[in-house]
Amino acid sequence: MNLVHHWLCSSTPWRHVLKREILPWVLAGVPLGEDLLELGPGPGLTTDLLRAMVSHLTAVEIDFGLASRLAGRLRNTDARVIQGDATAMPFAESTFTSAAAFTMLHHLDGPALQDRMFREVHRVLRPGGTFAGTDGLNSRAMRLLHIADVFTPIDPAALQARLEEAGFREISVDMKPGRFCFRAVAVK
Repeated sequence: MNLVHHWLCSSTPWRHVLKREILPWVLAGVPLGEDLLELGPGPGLTTDLLRAMVSHLTAVEIDFGLASRLAGRLRNTDARVIQGDATAMPFAESTFTSAAAFTMLHHLDGPALQDRMFREVHRVLRPGGTFAGTDGLNSRAMRLLHIADVFTPIDPAALQARLEEAGFREISVDMKPGRFCFRAVAVK
C-alpha cells in the first residue's frame, strides 16, 4: 500500500464507513459460524469489527509490517494474525466456517493470483461455508489512490463465473456506486 492508501485505510472516517455501511451490506444474512478467516486485513479496522461477530478470527496478511503491528495490537485476544500469502495458506482443508475479504482483491497482482486465492479460500472453507467480500470498482479515483501500488480491479460481471470455477455456488453479486459485494457458498 502506498502512504495515502495506508492513511485512508487506517482512518477514523473509513472505520465509520466500514461499521455503518460496508459490513452491514456485505454481511447481511451471511452465517459466519464460529471460525472466520479474514483475508488481507491491512491495518485491521475490519478485524476489530469482525472480532465481535465470531468466536474465533484468523487474519492472513501478506505485508510483514502490517501483520506484525496487527498481531501486536491483538495479542491476548481471541484473534490470531498470520503473516502469509492468501494464495497459499498454511491451513488444513475445511478449517473455517466462513471467509471475508474487504477491499483487498484488487491488491493481488493479476487475475491469475486472484483466481488462485479464490481456489485457496474454497479449499480452507468447510462445506457450506460462506465467502463474502467487497471491492472497489475500476475508476479514476481508485487508479489515483493506487499510484505506485498494485491495482488489479475485478470485473463484477465476470466474478460469478470465476467463483464457480473455484468451486463456489449460490453466488450473488450486488452493486452500489463505486463498489460491489459478493457472497458465495463452498460446495465440496
